[in-house]
Amino acid sequence: MHARTTSGFTLLEVLVALVIVGTALGAGLRAVGSLTANSDGLRASMMATWSAENRLVQIRLGKEFPEVGKRNFPCAQGDLNLVCEEEVLTSPNPQLRRIEVSVFDAERPERRIVKLVQLVLRPART
Repeated sequence: MHARTTSGFTLLEVLVALVIVGTALGAGLRAVGSLTANSDGLRASMMATWSAENRLVQIRLGKEFPEVGKRNFPCAQGDLNLVCEEEVLTSPNPQLRRIEVSVFDAERPERRIVKLVQLVLRPART
């Protein structure tokens, strides 16, 4: 009798390989989706930081010594609608004021993106 040998894959082996490849592709797509969402968050954080820094630099360059209190104002950056909240607090030293600038997403005002704090020295009288 003559034994016949064939080379190749069985249907079962092909199906197992397809399941493995499908699982790997699904994991890859989830990873790409996660990176995209993370990229949007980093962009929003960067833009919010710029908004807060802009206000703090404006205070520093204008040699302002703001009154104690809290105020809100729009501070959009690019296509992001942001709202800044500036809170001015007293400090133990009467020559200093503590300024906290928080930036919120205008569409979700409960979400604070960033908060920056700065101390401002009372300008010298000339």
